Amino acid sequence: MGALDDIIAGVREDLALRQATTSLERLKERVQTVDEALDPMPLFRGPGVSVIAEVKRSSPSKGALATISDPAALAAQYEAGGAAAISVLTEQRRFGGTLDDLVRVRLAVSVPVLRKDFIVTSYQLFEARAAGADLALLIVAALTDDELTSLIERARSIGLTPLVEAHTADEVKRAVDAGAKVIGINARSLQTLEVDPQTFARLAPLIPDGIVRIAESGVRGPHDVIDLARNGADVVLVGEALVTGRDPRAGVADLVAAGAHPALHKS
Repeated sequence: MGALDDIIAGVREDLALRQATTSLERLKERVQTVDEALDPMPLFRGPGVSVIAEVKRSSPSKGALATISDPAALAAQYEAGGAAAISVLTEQRRFGGTLDDLVRVRLAVSVPVLRKDFIVTSYQLFEARAAGADLALLIVAALTDDELTSLIERARSIGLTPLVEAHTADEVKRAVDAGAKVIGINARSLQTLEVDPQTFARLAPLIPDGIVRIAESGVRGPHDVIDLARNGADVVLVGEALVTGRDPRAGVADLVAAGAHPALHKS
């Protein structure tokens, strides 16, 4: 069993427990009471390279990364540094996150918030929206074509912007065919957990114009942002480099400045 399969098995077990205590109907009622979702697309499509800064305590590849006792305070620092959106890991077993983290972050910032998890059912999309998420991650490798298309449509129907994550050329094609408007290229294999820095440059040209291209994993600093921008990135998603750095606000600001470099112009 690869890393992705193992993670999803645990996700399904935890999901069953939540479903046993909170019905889908109750979640749908909660969705009706939350503020309207924020649209990240104007920033993602705007000039320069936008930064999604991530609240991330640990990972399967590196283990514990940071003790984040106050995710809301960290997210506020990210926003102050110029982050276009905040990503919140809500998977508990391997990443140490919870939906409560997302709720707290949503209350602390005015920019869009992404639920980053291993979403395999529409129940999780309603959970995300009820918690105040504006975007939700959908991983192509974790879903069949029918599931991916259905979850993209369901996400949009309740106000969420789906960020569809691909790791291979075939997965990019599947994402495009399913109707994705935002595609993340993750340089980290979800089977081996290794990072291939050339993944984005190799796969980005396969994404049609008009679809937002997000570079994920392996972004360590401003030079990486510039390199990714030259290869077509509209957005970078950065977690580990920020949570392990000394100053999250300054770390984001440096990345944002790199993404706004005069030499980089979106076509």
